[in-house]
Amino acid sequence: MSEGILESSLYVDDVTASARFYEKIFGFRVISDFGDRGCAMQAGNRQVLLLFRKGGSLQIQSPHDGSGELHVAFAIPASELASWEAWLAENGIAVEETRTWERGGQSLYFRDPDRHLVEIATPGVWSIY
Repeated sequence: MSEGILESSLYVDDVTASARFYEKIFGFRVISDFGDRGCAMQAGNRQVLLLFRKGGSLQIQSPHDGSGELHVAFAIPASELASWEAWLAENGIAVEETRTWERGGQSLYFRDPDRHLVEIATPGVWSIY
């Protein structure tokens, strides 16, 4: 059995701008720089967010790429939801949707510089979280 998801990838137009966004908003730090192709950011304990320049991984041995407005969610403690709302507003980031789930969890949705849908979610969103 797997120990879970280690990496998640987003494909972006400007790696530097996207890395700055995730560093400023989430406090993620770059742990590996792939040059013009992208970077890896620590996105939690043993979790990595990969930011690849769109089209930048098409000529490698195992090519991959992506486009469109993808979705990624990050876990936060319920006690920090109000702080997150204030932090996003302070940084000029519009919350696109707020949702309370059947199990009591809450989610805030907003967009990153490439219009990927970013979610922050409190416990109670899923039966396992």
